[in-house]
Amino acid sequence: MKILFFGDIVGQPARQALKKIIPELKKELGPDLVLANAENVAHGQGISQKALEELSTVGFDYLTTGDHAYVLKESELILSDKKQKILRPLNWPGSVAGRGFELLTVGTRRLLLVNLIGRVFMKHDFDDPFKKIEELLDDYSLKGKEQGSEAVDAIIIDFHAEATSEKAGLTWFLDGRVSAVLGTHTHVPTADEKILPGGTGFISDLGMVGIRDSVLGANKDIVIKRFQTQRSLKMETAQGAVVEVNGVWLETDDQTGLIKKIERVRRLVDSE
Repeated sequence: MKILFFGDIVGQPARQALKKIIPELKKELGPDLVLANAENVAHGQGISQKALEELSTVGFDYLTTGDHAYVLKESELILSDKKQKILRPLNWPGSVAGRGFELLTVGTRRLLLVNLIGRVFMKHDFDDPFKKIEELLDDYSLKGKEQGSEAVDAIIIDFHAEATSEKAGLTWFLDGRVSAVLGTHTHVPTADEKILPGGTGFISDLGMVGIRDSVLGANKDIVIKRFQTQRSLKMETAQGAVVEVNGVWLETDDQTGLIKKIERVRRLVDSE
C-alpha cells in the first residue's frame, strides 16, 4: 500500500498550495491514500466545515487532529458526525465528541488509522497514549499477528506530541505491531525517518504545510511581540508567496503490513 501523509495544515495559504501540489504528487507517486493532520486548517487553529470541504475537493481521504481539535465552536458538531472523515485523539479524556480511529478500505485491503496525542509538555491532562493504543491493539492487529484479534493490512498512527522522546518511545514500544508512527505537532520536519528492526516506520515530526517565512505558520511579527511583551496576543496565520509542503511517503508490505519504504516529501509552492 502506498500512502502520502502530510503534516499540520496551517490556514488558507496552505489549503491553496495543496490544491496546486496534490494533483502533481498524485501523478508522480500514485498513492493509494492521501492523509494529513488538519487541526490548524481553519484560520491557523482549529477545524471548520468550510475548510474541511475544501480539503475534500483536493483529494484527501482522511484527516487527523490534535490539541486544537475543539478550539472552534463548530468542532463538536463536526467531530460527532460519523460522515466526517476526520479523527480526534483516541486518548482525549472524558466523554467527548468524535472518534480516535477508523478502518479505511483501500480496494481489498484495510488500513487502521489511529490518532494519539502526547502528554509531555502539553497543557491538557490527556490519558495515557501507551495504554490506549495497547487496548486498541487487543482488537486489531497486522496480518499474521492477530491471535484472536481482527487482522488488517496496515496500521498507521499520527502521534501528535511535543517531546521527541515520547514519540520515539511509543514507536519502540509498538515496533513490529504497527506499520508506522508519524509524529506531528511541532511543525518542523525532522531528518530521523527510519524503519525500526521490527519493521515499523518512524519519523519524529512530519513538519507543516504553511507559509515558509513565518513562525510555525503564524505571523512572525505577532510571535516576536508575544515573546518581547509576554502578552497573549491573538495569533494570525502568516501571509506570503511561498508555502512549504511537508510530509512523508510510505510503502507497506502487503504480506506483513510493515514498512518497506519511508521517505520525506518536501515541496515549495507558490501560494498566489
